Amino acid sequence: MNWQGVRVLVTGGASLIGSHLVDALLERAALVKVVDDLSSGKLENIQEHIDSGRIEFIEADLREPGVARRAVKGIHIIFHLAADHGGRGYVDLHQAGPASNLLLDGLVFWEAYRADVEKVVFASSACVYPNYLQQDPSEVIYLAEHMVKAPYDADNMYGWAKLVAEMTLRAYFREYGMKTASCRYFPVYGPRGVENHAVIAMIARAFLKQNPFVVWGTGEQIRNWTYVDDIVNGTILAAEKIDDGRAVNLGTMERIRVLDAAKEVLRYTGHQAEIRLEADKPTGPLNRVADNFLAKKLLGWEPQVKFIDGLRRTIDWYFSTKHEREVAAIFETMLTER
Repeated sequence: MNWQGVRVLVTGGASLIGSHLVDALLERAALVKVVDDLSSGKLENIQEHIDSGRIEFIEADLREPGVARRAVKGIHIIFHLAADHGGRGYVDLHQAGPASNLLLDGLVFWEAYRADVEKVVFASSACVYPNYLQQDPSEVIYLAEHMVKAPYDADNMYGWAKLVAEMTLRAYFREYGMKTASCRYFPVYGPRGVENHAVIAMIARAFLKQNPFVVWGTGEQIRNWTYVDDIVNGTILAAEKIDDGRAVNLGTMERIRVLDAAKEVLRYTGHQAEIRLEADKPTGPLNRVADNFLAKKLLGWEPQVKFIDGLRRTIDWYFSTKHEREVAAIFETMLTER
């Protein structure tokens, strides 16, 4: 697909994924508009593009009256990433905030339809997968798209809102003919990440020289952390190749034990500390890894960055850009907030 001159809206475009997506779209010569209320996104992630006039930026909350209508005007393709979200501590402990995503998503989708937007690409989540499939870390299981079915058992209100949004977009395609696609993001990390997500939290603990070095849960939880550049590439491919509202997993099939990730952070940073497991802290599902066969089949996509390499890149970025006093001031709050 030739993106040159395509008018694109990225909601949540100052976030980790959103800002990298903006970079990639600009490289493809798209005309980019960003809407972000900066409640969790950071202006510094896109400031260079604002200063150069390469993007139009609207600082606003899409849940407020009239904002979505103004944002979608004249747009060809929407990448809808904006959401009330956070890391595991936030998702487990906060339900009212993520419930507002039902309103947020509904407004964006409806205004997109009214404005005759060609396509909406939605940032969904692995949180749509049934919790009951993800409770045994010793089981080798890969979550495939068809496993999201009745009886539904999404991960907290955040996961339910994502599931409803996916269903809504499929209905919009069937009933209104609006092209849509949903990308189920599995845990994402990389430069510009924040401390309420697990990988960045581990890096921050090493940066702050925390001893004992705290790991939430038993450490046996299994994850498939996926590097942000791979997620962005998959998202753009979904925009190019999916029209019918189907959902596709974007995630590596590497099975990574949380305790092993923590040990690698300590090893690479040279921080010598005792690891303390805190089993009473939020952990979420104990075994969450994607099956990415469908993405390979439909998009020709598969992750290019191994976890060990992406982790080291992210550590290097964090240690070269952060200030100890600033991180220490926000760290404990960020673990459960946004």
